[in-house]
Amino acid sequence: MYAVEVRDHIMIAHSFKGALFGPAQALHGATFVVDVAFYRRELTVEGVVVDIGRAHDALKAVLGPLNYKNLDEVPDFAGRNTTTEVLCRHVFDKMAQAARAGELGAGSEALTRIRVTLHESHVARAWYEADLAADDASLQLLS
Repeated sequence: MYAVEVRDHIMIAHSFKGALFGPAQALHGATFVVDVAFYRRELTVEGVVVDIGRAHDALKAVLGPLNYKNLDEVPDFAGRNTTTEVLCRHVFDKMAQAARAGELGAGSEALTRIRVTLHESHVARAWYEADLAADDASLQLLS
């Protein structure tokens, strides 16, 4: 299995609901380093997994609407705690859509899996990964 990974970061504000979150129930800021790994069984004829430049551009486009935002006010997250895990799935869904739409260049249709990792700090991270159904352009995901 071949893989290529791109990286960016976002700075957000948010709060959590529920006693589990203790002081994080108050509005606070976070900076996340975001890694997205793309997997495929064989390389393209050009010898790549995806166009790394286009993959990075797609990641920037996904993160742009979240950067410097209070996620408590973003409609996509209405009524949800924007935990690191929830944000991983959000980025995954958007990157999978970009892959299926051809935004990662020729060959993105043959991607088999994507993994999204959000690093909260040097000691904590979370990720979401799933296979992409290669025969379904409507983005049916197998997880």
